[in-house]
Amino acid sequence: MVYSPGLMEDRREAPGVEELEKRVEELEGITDRLGTVPDEDLVEMLDRAVALLREINAGIEAGIHHAGEETRELDTLLGGVDFGPFDRALEEFEGRGPGGNPG
Repeated sequence: MVYSPGLMEDRREAPGVEELEKRVEELEGITDRLGTVPDEDLVEMLDRAVALLREINAGIEAGIHHAGEETRELDTLLGGVDFGPFDRALEEFEGRGPGGNPG
């Protein structure tokens, strides 16, 4: 198996939780102010809330997509690994009784 630095570098490109948290905080601020906003500003504020919800949703969808890509990459890597020697050693170890004697 070969180490691939690309796998670790790609993590930086994953959708940022911090950015989503900022959007959620802004959305919470909007909901807190909705009852005190003059009617003429209400539509503008609701438009911003809808835009934030779209951004949050897009971030979540991107995160799901990224996780799926990582899963496929890991499946490919693990598919190329021969676990036979490990499995045989584990079976041998499990077959031993207390004190390391064959059971």
